[in-house]
Amino acid sequence: MKRQWWYGVAGAVLAAGLAGGAQAAHAADGIAGVDVSNWTGDVDWAAVASGGGKFAFVHATEGADYRSPKFAAQYDGAAAAGLLRGAYHFAQPHESDGTTQADHFLASGGGWRSDGRTLPGVLDLEDNPYRDRNGKNTCYDLSPADMVTWIKAFTTRYRKATGRHAIIYTSTSWWRTCTGDSAAFKANPLWLARWGADPGELPKSWQKHTFWQSAEKGPLAGGQNAFNGTQAELDDLAHPPAEVTVSGLAKDRRHYIVTVANTGPHPLTKISISGRAYGGQRVLRAPGCRFSGTAVRCEVAELRRGGKVTLTFTTDPRSTKGAVGMRFAVGTVDLDLRAP
Repeated sequence: MKRQWWYGVAGAVLAAGLAGGAQAAHAADGIAGVDVSNWTGDVDWAAVASGGGKFAFVHATEGADYRSPKFAAQYDGAAAAGLLRGAYHFAQPHESDGTTQADHFLASGGGWRSDGRTLPGVLDLEDNPYRDRNGKNTCYDLSPADMVTWIKAFTTRYRKATGRHAIIYTSTSWWRTCTGDSAAFKANPLWLARWGADPGELPKSWQKHTFWQSAEKGPLAGGQNAFNGTQAELDDLAHPPAEVTVSGLAKDRRHYIVTVANTGPHPLTKISISGRAYGGQRVLRAPGCRFSGTAVRCEVAELRRGGKVTLTFTTDPRSTKGAVGMRFAVGTVDLDLRAP
């Protein structure tokens, strides 16, 4: 049996970075933002912010070794102006595997920080722009199956390192041609590339886009983009709630196991687990917890991201018949472990 719960985590107050507490500006299809690269050059981030821009994606890396020389200045400048910012990696799938390129991205500024102003990193997947140089086709000479494997390797490594799902930037046409319109990436937010008046059809993995690049150049700086949602939802993408997964097992009428796992992006502290035995039994043993009669209470002082703790309980049922078990509450989750 497994349940999940979420709760807010104290962190940097994002509203403090928004100019004058003004309402978020809206682009044609959402909240306005930009994407920039080395080719954009120096950016007047104060002008971007005063012009209504609320977020920026900054080119960090490409392939297995390239680092944008403008990344640090652009990335830090966007943050200093009060914008949410995220980094992106331009994929070169023919050069090295997805894990290697994810590691390069993570080591070069592409990681995620729980600071309330950093968006998840982006995997940029698009037509091969270097066909005259590398002799590869639009899909870098990878088959759809091999491309899906490559993307899975990159996104899996990023998820493991940061606790976040990488955003995928792509166009519907490239995705259909180069992945066979794979539906395997529903958990990854979509940043759709389609220059025009509307987003059009989406790739098979997604029912909605999260970001939309509607033009190569916009009135603010770099590319023209929009977030498909409210300012509060954009803030949540930068600083999501904590996530805890609770699972358990009644091994028999006397022995129960509860596992609490931190499956979200934040380290957690002071997680309380309360439980009660039922069916005419009392708690005999609960290592690391306080117990009396039918009741038990445990507290996990700290649980790092990706960490888990397993608790064991022993009871003394008064009969070999009738329903017995233990009920637990962890945050908003209620877990009923009924003995077989």
